[in-house]
Amino acid sequence: MFGRPKTIQDGLARTRQSFFGRIRQLLAGSTLTPEAWDELEELLIQADVGVDITTELVEDLRRQAEAGKLRTPADVDRALRERLIAMLQQGAPSVVDEPRLLTVILVVGVNGSGKTTSIGKMAYYYKQRGRKVILAAADTFRAAAIDQLKIWGERVGVDVIAHQPGADPGAVTYDAIRACQARGADMLIIDTAGRLHTKYNLMQELAKVRGVAAKQVHRAPHETLLVIDATTGQNGLAQARHFKDTVGVTGIVLAKLDGTAKGGIVFPIVRELGVGVRFVGTGEKLEDWAEFDPQLFVAGLFDQNGNE
Repeated sequence: MFGRPKTIQDGLARTRQSFFGRIRQLLAGSTLTPEAWDELEELLIQADVGVDITTELVEDLRRQAEAGKLRTPADVDRALRERLIAMLQQGAPSVVDEPRLLTVILVVGVNGSGKTTSIGKMAYYYKQRGRKVILAAADTFRAAAIDQLKIWGERVGVDVIAHQPGADPGAVTYDAIRACQARGADMLIIDTAGRLHTKYNLMQELAKVRGVAAKQVHRAPHETLLVIDATTGQNGLAQARHFKDTVGVTGIVLAKLDGTAKGGIVFPIVRELGVGVRFVGTGEKLEDWAEFDPQLFVAGLFDQNGNE
């Protein structure tokens, strides 16, 4: 239907039509030969599931098959899906919907990851659910980032608190919290500078933004979401690794899922960070945004309609 928001299944089309589609065909046969096990391993690695995770998975499945616990390729298919789902279920659940006067979400990620677009879509998502959202343009390093966030604010119909380029991100955060309190907003989403994770100053800025939020609002920020571009593959994993210890990431946003055939990258990222995926960007439109569901995601890797 025209105008229908893209689902997780839609976003996984390229991944499903390539590597995971071939895995499904492989496991639709009557027997699993040694060559088939090797091919399963190869396909999972090509889909960016990661060498370590793939080796563990295939060795475990193979041992169970040899012990007679998995008798058919269909049994292996079911067991593989169960393990992939379990892998995506780690991490604490989101605390965003817990009752409080003001929920503060800090959004981090490198430039080009889809961070500002994700913030716009997230603001729209929560506004549609009755939240009064304000955005804070705390990426003051780039004038373009401030302008881009203002454009998203206009599109979504939410206020954006911004200072001049080069301003103190902590001051922007402070003013944004005060604006939320004055205007009765119950959600603040803070955009932050996306310079490379190796920059000491950036990490100092992020620490300052977190400190200002914590001083003004009890237990803020309540979520720190790392936006990762799904199309970057193993580079996304490297980004996740750098942000893990320095920013206190509590959840992942997987952007541009529809642009990759290697959606398997989500598995090593989740394992690396030990936190769950919160949202997935599934397309170009404002509405192409989905809450993450491990079962739907894994079903969508294999099946067109998302049903196992």
